[in-house]
Amino acid sequence: MLEELHVFAIVVEQSSMNKASAILNLSQPALSRKIAKLEQELGALLFRRIGKRLELTRIGQLTYEYAVESRQQHLRYLKMVADYKSVGRSSFTIGASLTTLQTTLPDLIQALTKRSPELDIKAITGKTHEIVTLVRDHKADLGIVASRIDDPSLHCIPLFDDHLVLVLPRNHFVMDKGLPVIGDLDGMPMILFSKGTWYRILTDELFDKYQLSPDVRMEIDSFEAILRLLHTCRAGTLLPKSYLRPEMIADNDLTVIPIRELVDSKRTTSLIHAEAESLSPAIRLWIDEIATHYKRNGRSAADAPLG
Repeated sequence: MLEELHVFAIVVEQSSMNKASAILNLSQPALSRKIAKLEQELGALLFRRIGKRLELTRIGQLTYEYAVESRQQHLRYLKMVADYKSVGRSSFTIGASLTTLQTTLPDLIQALTKRSPELDIKAITGKTHEIVTLVRDHKADLGIVASRIDDPSLHCIPLFDDHLVLVLPRNHFVMDKGLPVIGDLDGMPMILFSKGTWYRILTDELFDKYQLSPDVRMEIDSFEAILRLLHTCRAGTLLPKSYLRPEMIADNDLTVIPIRELVDSKRTTSLIHAEAESLSPAIRLWIDEIATHYKRNGRSAADAPLG
């Protein structure tokens, strides 16, 4: 339909089939067939003939406005691609919080480099407020953070929602009385992530809300290390759902327990970037690529990993 819309817009702007035919290097019968095809697809007439003059119908006017908008968007896209090719940039820097670096970033980098093997991605880690500063100061091209950011100098694009889940060694003693509930976390031996991250803050808020006092055996800043130590310590843990993969659970002989209250511990992982005008065409394309993927899937990273 894009070609027919272009032809239709030229006819309207020239107010003459003859002039449009000459500009498009089409015979008048061929031009008429394209207009007829567009009318057939839309199921409506685009022109009224008043003597030798063509007059737009109301649907014709709406279609012309859409054709102009589509043409402008197409030209913007072609310019962006041309700019990207001329600049030749195939690298960018992502800022990510420590938990995001372990949960979201591996799948993201794998997917992007799979599509563009020449792409060179650099990552800087830090706490969420540090990532915001890096992006604001243009020391990182974009940031991936596990929260929504309200900053007038930045754009924040929500990607997906995430929540905590309980992870236990198989045949853990708490399973003897059936599926655990939120109250079973009280006094449970647990290995938790180190303090100072959104994930640990979220965990502590959950404990405060339900007045829980787990027996914290260790605090570690590595999800992988936590999983490996659960059996040794006969302990449980709370992890972001986006981090867990079936093979990871199987390899460590663990089980994931659904608890309703944990689903309410929702956080939104977002992409942040500076004003689009200050970014290169290549960076704008990659931002659109990332945002479109998550929008297309409409699910959490745990349910729909990039790739």
